[in-house]
Amino acid sequence: MQKQKLLINGERLKQELERFAEFGKTEQNGVTRLSLSEEDRRVRDYFRTCCEELDLEVKVDDMGCMYATLMGEENKPPILIGSHLDSVKKGGRFDGVLGVITGLEVVRTLVENNIKPKIPITIVNFTNEEGARFEPSMMASGVISGKFDKETMLQKRDSEGVTFGEALKAIGYEGEVENRLKEATAFLELHIEQGPILEKEALSIGVVECVVGMACYEIEVTGESNHAGTTPMDMRKDALFTTNNLINEIRKRLGALDRELVFTIGRVNVYPSIHTVIPNKVVFTLEARHKDMDIVNTVKDFIQSMPNLGLNEGCEIKTTKLWDRDTVWFDPEICQLLERSAQSLGYSNKRMVSGAGHDAQFIAGLVPTAMLFVPSLKGKSHCEEELTAWEDCEKGVNVILDTVLGLLSK
Repeated sequence: MQKQKLLINGERLKQELERFAEFGKTEQNGVTRLSLSEEDRRVRDYFRTCCEELDLEVKVDDMGCMYATLMGEENKPPILIGSHLDSVKKGGRFDGVLGVITGLEVVRTLVENNIKPKIPITIVNFTNEEGARFEPSMMASGVISGKFDKETMLQKRDSEGVTFGEALKAIGYEGEVENRLKEATAFLELHIEQGPILEKEALSIGVVECVVGMACYEIEVTGESNHAGTTPMDMRKDALFTTNNLINEIRKRLGALDRELVFTIGRVNVYPSIHTVIPNKVVFTLEARHKDMDIVNTVKDFIQSMPNLGLNEGCEIKTTKLWDRDTVWFDPEICQLLERSAQSLGYSNKRMVSGAGHDAQFIAGLVPTAMLFVPSLKGKSHCEEELTAWEDCEKGVNVILDTVLGLLSK
């Protein structure tokens, strides 16, 4: 007979998720908890209290990241579990915080079952994942991993002119650089999917293999303004008509490239934006995401060829790369452990990719890392309607717990 799996307390998990959601709760049952705000300070204080009640050692690094450690029998690199506690404005109750509470619930389950881990287990709260108050997103994990310069990040300002460094000191969470994450046996991040795939396929668990690569460009089309009523159509250099040509070609070319490629024209500015004047300039953005960097590079080549496609209608076309990133693949062994845990618990699951960015993609460059998704109802996130079923939250945490136990037994 197979031994009964150790499971978490689902009701306790639900209560804790509801308790954390009180910090920055909005009228429509969402959350506004911007990084380093008063709401962020209060949720951090509460998180610290929860950890200290479990006799965990709590440390804070120089970027405000919190690390709460259950000591192990051996002084070896810990298993990290966590995510972030900050939110976007009028965001949801599950984004980020589910990953932090996952760590709390795993540790609580071990403690109440008198299981002393062979190696330490650390719950981590990364600062400013969202970038909603201080840009860029994933700021602290970016500094820790060497992607961002610390001094530059400390000088980033919010809409009121307050710097990140000033806000960090103001809430009392400026720690020591020596407390930063340096090494770990593994990092596990449970997160809501923020997309519709798991719900559409009626699955409970997504084992995330990678965060997809992407490229974002700005395209500027320059023509000539003239009177809208007196200029013949064949004598116009209409920047908006040329832009329309380009957009049609974008949908045609990129739509046929690969079914998993996603691309978005997210910003369009038309000048001078007067109904009686022919537009003389249009500036728009085009971003594309895919796990296969060959496909991302094909998109880049296409964008850079736009001035030579013969769609100009007398206008000039200029393309500028704003940013890009390579696909970040997660640790295959840990992905396999997560998948086996989901299967052993009888939970429906699939391998998938993440189109959104997460702290895990930066931390993957430091330590063996993997992510797990649970369904987002109607695919909604970064809004007050964000919702994940309590049962799916519980299943996700159970998979993390089982994977932790597997890592501890190695």
